[in-house]
Amino acid sequence: MGLSLTMSRTGSMAPVLAGRVGMVVFWAVVFTFGPLVCPASAQSAAPEWTRFTRAAVQVATTVPSDTRTAAFLGSRRSGNGVVIDGAGLVLTIGYLILEADTVTVTDSAGRQIPAEVVAYDFDTGFGLVRALAPLDAEALRLGESGALPVGAPLVAMGHEAAGGLVPVKLVDKREFAGYWEYLLDEALFTAPRHPGFGGAALLDAEGKLVGIGSLQVRNANGGEQPGNMFVPIDLLKPVLADMIAFGKAEGPRRPWLGLTGFEMGPGVFVHRVTSGGPAFEAGIRPGDVVVGVQGNRIRGLADFLRQLWAVGSAGTDVTLHVFRGRDRRSVIVTTADRYDFLNLEHTY
Repeated sequence: MGLSLTMSRTGSMAPVLAGRVGMVVFWAVVFTFGPLVCPASAQSAAPEWTRFTRAAVQVATTVPSDTRTAAFLGSRRSGNGVVIDGAGLVLTIGYLILEADTVTVTDSAGRQIPAEVVAYDFDTGFGLVRALAPLDAEALRLGESGALPVGAPLVAMGHEAAGGLVPVKLVDKREFAGYWEYLLDEALFTAPRHPGFGGAALLDAEGKLVGIGSLQVRNANGGEQPGNMFVPIDLLKPVLADMIAFGKAEGPRRPWLGLTGFEMGPGVFVHRVTSGGPAFEAGIRPGDVVVGVQGNRIRGLADFLRQLWAVGSAGTDVTLHVFRGRDRRSVIVTTADRYDFLNLEHTY
């Protein structure tokens, strides 16, 4: 049982407790609806899916209480991960391991094994850890998330103690803008929900890895259907080598403001600013509403982020047009590199 994250239609996030889904439930569904899960019959698929479950691990971390993320992500976090090579490399969702000073993975045999954080990539949201002893696991192959059609039958997979296997369907592929200055051009949305979605593996009909679980959402299909958001595995491929070698993707850093914002009509309502961060130092405060960037109007959160990032790399000055009550003002913000504001000494 550990911290997971729920995203509402308005972008609000709240802790929820990850539950358990027994293997008996999964196999009952598979034996009844086998063709919905994989092209082979359920009887012949059962041993194959059992083999895939050995790649699922539970990830538990502790984070110093004085770090920036401890206040809203907690000092003790747990979720899922999946083994992606023969040397104990585990792919998970980054918020589980961000600023962690200890990491433990539990393999399919129930053994708790110390691990070290290898990398965290903010732009994608992926995290990597490596077990410090051999795992009872067989690595998964990476699939092609871009080739998945909406409606495709998939399986969301966690460790048996963190949700197990849940047959799901890909109900939508669409843009996702997160209030923490995060944007995916195309995220994967599935239903029904996986109770241990944080770091859970999303598998295609061949058992290949096509996504990593990030959030619980109330509008998976764009309407009222609850489900999960997964980060597409295709985003990992261009940055995996850098993550292993350098702890994060190399290249220019996106400009970071240090604010959390929610859409308010075409503008962005500032909910919170990071103390000492760029927006805070420039005088942006909670309750302000950003309506433009560099003289251009914005059309929601995603457009705001794209316009911000188009100005230049981290360290660039950007002009934000802001309403505070009825007063409109232009504020020059000297942006920063987000990584400089995180305690990553414990991780890489």
